[in-house]
Amino acid sequence: MRRPRWGKSVTFFGTSGASTESPPGSEEAVPTEPSTTARIQAAAGPPDGRAVIVCGSDRTMLRVVTELVSSGEQVVAIVNPASRHFDRISELGAHVMGVRVISESLLRRAGIDAKDGQPSTARALVLLDTDDVHNVHTALTARDMDPGLRIIVQMVNPRLGKQLHSLLGDCVVISGPSLAAPAFVADALEDDELTWLEIGDRRLVAGQAELIREPHLTVLADTTSSATPELLPMSSADPSGDIVLGTGIRTVWRTRDVRRAGWLMALSDVLDRRVRRIAAVMVGLVLIGTVLTHFIAKIDWLRALYLVAGAVTSAGIEDDTFSNAAPWAKVAAVIVQLTGIVLVALLTAVIVDSLIGARLSRVIGGVRGRPRNHVVVCGLGTVGARVLEILSERGVAVVGVEHDEDAPGVQTAHRLRIPVVIGDSSNEETLRSAGVQRAQSVLALTDGDITNLESAMVVRDLNPDARITMRMFDHDLAQRVERRLGLGHSRSVSMLVAPAIAAAAANRRSQVTVPAGRRVLLLTEVAVEPSSVAVGLRLGELDEAGGLRVLAHKHGADPWDWTPAYDGLLQGGDRIAVAGTRSGLARLLLATRAPNA
Repeated sequence: MRRPRWGKSVTFFGTSGASTESPPGSEEAVPTEPSTTARIQAAAGPPDGRAVIVCGSDRTMLRVVTELVSSGEQVVAIVNPASRHFDRISELGAHVMGVRVISESLLRRAGIDAKDGQPSTARALVLLDTDDVHNVHTALTARDMDPGLRIIVQMVNPRLGKQLHSLLGDCVVISGPSLAAPAFVADALEDDELTWLEIGDRRLVAGQAELIREPHLTVLADTTSSATPELLPMSSADPSGDIVLGTGIRTVWRTRDVRRAGWLMALSDVLDRRVRRIAAVMVGLVLIGTVLTHFIAKIDWLRALYLVAGAVTSAGIEDDTFSNAAPWAKVAAVIVQLTGIVLVALLTAVIVDSLIGARLSRVIGGVRGRPRNHVVVCGLGTVGARVLEILSERGVAVVGVEHDEDAPGVQTAHRLRIPVVIGDSSNEETLRSAGVQRAQSVLALTDGDITNLESAMVVRDLNPDARITMRMFDHDLAQRVERRLGLGHSRSVSMLVAPAIAAAAANRRSQVTVPAGRRVLLLTEVAVEPSSVAVGLRLGELDEAGGLRVLAHKHGADPWDWTPAYDGLLQGGDRIAVAGTRSGLARLLLATRAPNA
């Protein structure tokens, strides 16, 4: 007899097999200090169908479980009982296993139990731990237990993520910061002309040709050929008007929006207000002295200017010049010379101080000068670091604010020569140091909703015209803040990332829509199923003028080929990255689907 569909159930695992039952919703179901022995075994065991196992304890874990459960997937959630999201995860309808350390026996109990060539009862494993080492360790353990298990890993370190394929074989590596950062940048720049996507293991961007860095991978649409854009053209008469696909963005200086902090800015930093004031006093002293010397000593103007300038700059005065002058004139000359000595010493000290300050600013990331129309990024964690990189690629002046000197984004800022203010982003003086009163946009990207809200409120007081975007996890709070306080937009990293992770876990095809005038193109990956019509076809035969274009091809465990041989034959299990219209993609799906699917 099939057991009833499982609902909310909580299981704590320890080192012993003993267990006791507690009804869902009771206080004992979520103990604050679980013992080392198993305390609770839920009445309902793990789901009897093929479930997705999700490991993690942070906000993204909550969002991913929500996405999977709402789409009808059976989910086993392995959560640290100390997580503050434990209660909410357990209420979503997933089978929750409360455990501090993930072990091989725990994974086997969760459903990863491939034996005698039979697949696991688990259909996929999703690893969302904030520690990359723990994720890799768990993934390697699961791969040894089931070589065919689908593994999705969220990685913080992008370099380590690129190496996972050599360790795990066929797996999906997702970087939350890389997925979320473009949305924050688009908000800051009010730029909806670019579409970021991940396809064929590459991070790509689609948009106007003048914005995309060359070489362009392909032309998606020709928007200049007619009133209706021509999709997937074979050639284009005016490439500058095309919508293209590329790997990065041009460094375009928008002089109407930002002020370049180059050598001119550095020179203005050295010749600051103090230097200009001292220089003005010295010039005034030279001019007055030149006039007096001309009339008193009865010498020509150029020689008078030379003598006074020499006196003011401590170069000395010729003895015979004032030998016959009145005593008061000699005293005045001495006073002028002493004043010049003081001014030169003061000028030297100020210039040295400015040079050292500018050097320290480059080394430790302080703000130089008075930046205007720039973007202030508050919170330089992994997301903030990626935002800095994208803004730097775009050529946008940016200032970072971070309270932790060891944050990942601080090192990124030093590498990119971006100024950083170390301090609390909700403090008015800290924000003033970053120049928010003259900024065009402010991104509040710290890990705390309240900190981001406080920062936004201070920025609104200092600069009512600034465009503010807050990173907020609490969806209800974000809606109320936007509606009642009018502090700008809010986004959640977990909500931006969770759909992609859930789609990969459920092995659903994800697609990205690229607008072209009133028409759209869809970019996605398609699997060639065995026994489908596409098996045995040449890769080039899939292309349709104006309907479909093959971008890349992947055979088995081989890496993606972005310069595929179009006369190569397709085999079952291959994957292809394509761009196409809805009708063109529909025809491709019919061709790549097995007859009995």
